[in-house]
Amino acid sequence: MSRIGKMPIAIPKGVKVDWQAPLIRVTGGKATLSRELHSKIELNISGDSLEVRPADDSPEGRALWGLSRTLVNNMVVGVSSGFTKILEMTGVGWRAEAEGQTLKLSLGFSHPVNFPLPQGLSAQVDPKTNKITLAGADKEALGETAAKIRALRKPEPYKGKGIRYEGERIIRKVGKAGGK
Repeated sequence: MSRIGKMPIAIPKGVKVDWQAPLIRVTGGKATLSRELHSKIELNISGDSLEVRPADDSPEGRALWGLSRTLVNNMVVGVSSGFTKILEMTGVGWRAEAEGQTLKLSLGFSHPVNFPLPQGLSAQVDPKTNKITLAGADKEALGETAAKIRALRKPEPYKGKGIRYEGERIIRKVGKAGGK
């Protein structure tokens, strides 16, 4: 039995879950998310809780059980409270600016980088600390967008310049040994 899959999902007040196999739609105060679940997965909605179960005892159904429960739980948490991810920029003269659905970045290139944000995500920039705060209801889209922004200038191990996640530790390397 899946330890994660067998845990029930609590549905908070103000969140509505509709399931018409194979489509699940979760509506809340922040957004509306929908996803198509695998045909070997069933949902049981009762009152203010939700249970995810495999449709049959096949290995494929059991393998998808915990994953499906986590995806549905992320949808419920996303529409009720949302997710955030913080990126830190380290570099001389590096700046970021949020204008609507575009993130304007100066990353030491000869040109500014305009990064369009996907629908449903927002960005806030703190110019004093060079931190970019991404927020949204879809955890998957949020993580993917943060990874794409980080990939523009990955942290390098010699000087420590680059874009990193908050709390990410970069192991520094020693530079060239000069002299004799």
